[in-house]
Amino acid sequence: MPPDQPARRPPGLYDVAKLAGVSHQTVSRVLNNHPSIRESTRERVQQAIDELGYRPNRLARALKSNRSLLLGVLSASSSQYGPSASIRAIEVAARRAGYFVITVNVDSAEQQEVERGLDSLLDHAVEGLVVIAPELNVLEAFTALKVSVPFVTLQSTADSRDSELSVDQIAGARAATRHLLDLGHRAIAHLSGPSDWFSAQAREAGFAAEMTQAGLAADAAFEGDWSATSGYERANELLALNRYTAVFCANDQMALGLLRAADERGIAVPTDLSVIGFDDMPEAAYFHPPLTTMRQDFDELGRRSVELLLRKLAGTPQYQLSMQPELVVRASTARSHDEV
Repeated sequence: MPPDQPARRPPGLYDVAKLAGVSHQTVSRVLNNHPSIRESTRERVQQAIDELGYRPNRLARALKSNRSLLLGVLSASSSQYGPSASIRAIEVAARRAGYFVITVNVDSAEQQEVERGLDSLLDHAVEGLVVIAPELNVLEAFTALKVSVPFVTLQSTADSRDSELSVDQIAGARAATRHLLDLGHRAIAHLSGPSDWFSAQAREAGFAAEMTQAGLAADAAFEGDWSATSGYERANELLALNRYTAVFCANDQMALGLLRAADERGIAVPTDLSVIGFDDMPEAAYFHPPLTTMRQDFDELGRRSVELLLRKLAGTPQYQLSMQPELVVRASTARSHDEV
């Protein structure tokens, strides 16, 4: 734009009213879906809005209603697939409900760090919080604080507290292990996540419970840190034992590392070794071979978390929810040689 040409201001409510030939109060009623507006008037106002490219001033509306229309997300370990997918789903669900989301990532489980993150969100006048605290220490640090707004926690426990939504990780782990057992495998290893994560604890417990029910010993888990690198390193340890015909990996990324280790050792998947993961990250279908895994519906989890939080804000009846993972069978699992 030339320097001598003044910048144009964005169109406002009065501009829409002038073009549509109505009062600014009528435009406001149309924007708020007031039932008393005639359809012909609504269409004329909408045409003016489209022609001018008018966008309602959310800040002004929030100040007028004494509401921020902001929700906060306090998240730990958001670089991991599960938390990051949850945040994305929450943001989409919040926008559909007319809210915007501010996310603060907590770098450590120290209570002071969690408190600073919470203070930052409260300073923005968020109306409610979704807390993604997959690590035990982070949740303990959060629950020790006094929270002045409604909140919902997302974590992997079977707790029945009304602030919590969860995925039934134990049931998912049992289903993954049962899939391998149904294929005739009896020597099954578990590549677990870090022991301070709720989901890792639950998946290991589910694996052990299903093995025990089948009358089999559950060997001590090979513990990784969710990364493909740790999956590769722990896989080299368990494959060196030459003891197992199948491995249940606590997430897809560690399964990826295991697939690499098996390939380097000349172990064919699934002919020599069946592998199942957990999460169904988007890339899992494109591993070599495509990975059998347990799918978590993060989109639905995000929608339900926002729905529950809005119920808390409105004072309407709430619910507890434990979602069930879904088995997705691909090419990385096959019948045991003993069953062929």
